[in-house]
Amino acid sequence: MARFLLPLVVAFCLAFLLSSCANTKKIVYFNNVKDATFPATAVERQNTIEPNDILNITISSLNAEASAPFNLQNNNISRATTVTGSNTESGGYLVNADGTIDMPILGAVKAAGLTKEQLKDNITNLILTKKLLIDPIVDIRFLNYEVTVLGEVAKPTVITVPSEKISMLKAIGLAGDLTIYGKRNNVLLIREENGKKITRHIDLTSSDFFNSPYYYLQPNDVIYVQPNSTRAAQASRSQQYLPILFSVLSVVAIVLDRIVRVP
Repeated sequence: MARFLLPLVVAFCLAFLLSSCANTKKIVYFNNVKDATFPATAVERQNTIEPNDILNITISSLNAEASAPFNLQNNNISRATTVTGSNTESGGYLVNADGTIDMPILGAVKAAGLTKEQLKDNITNLILTKKLLIDPIVDIRFLNYEVTVLGEVAKPTVITVPSEKISMLKAIGLAGDLTIYGKRNNVLLIREENGKKITRHIDLTSSDFFNSPYYYLQPNDVIYVQPNSTRAAQASRSQQYLPILFSVLSVVAIVLDRIVRVP
């Protein structure tokens, strides 16, 4: 009988040491939200182009042959090896450290500090001024619009945003949502603006988040979900008790072996 009781006791002790409880109010999003209509104050801003951005610039017109030289860069294919395998990406224009991009025929064109619409207008005006095309159509897209989600989420990941618009909630959803141990009232946002890194702490349990200027993310934003006290305590208990537990299990194994061997 003893040889069956000992493993049960050990298993019970292990479950007790590693178990913990959580306050449900701390794991529910938007606790104080009632039926309401929120004003559209959390609109996404027009992102400005920064050095090291990669832009896909497509120029078209009624004369396809005359437009072709402007689009040669888009035909280049780059290959990169990542943890998920080999990816291929279309080429684009890298914004140089001095804030310019080098375009065929047009030469160096200032891009940093401008929005996509402003750069589009500048390129269109350059083409018209030099009488290179008639009624050119310029389309610009970011190729490096990415956000990173780290910490207490199911799948920490880097998210590529082809639509160039993503909310913090969607990014967290694509990362598999916060784990039960994530601090929903203290999510850290790291953002780079004007050459400086800024940090903001976001409370996802409050309805004020819907009106936050950080509701929508910007390129290269990093979201870090901090672990709550339960996770910290669990890790601490694990580090403290696991060596003891392994020692106990070793002794139990020896004792059980002796019991089995006794006729």
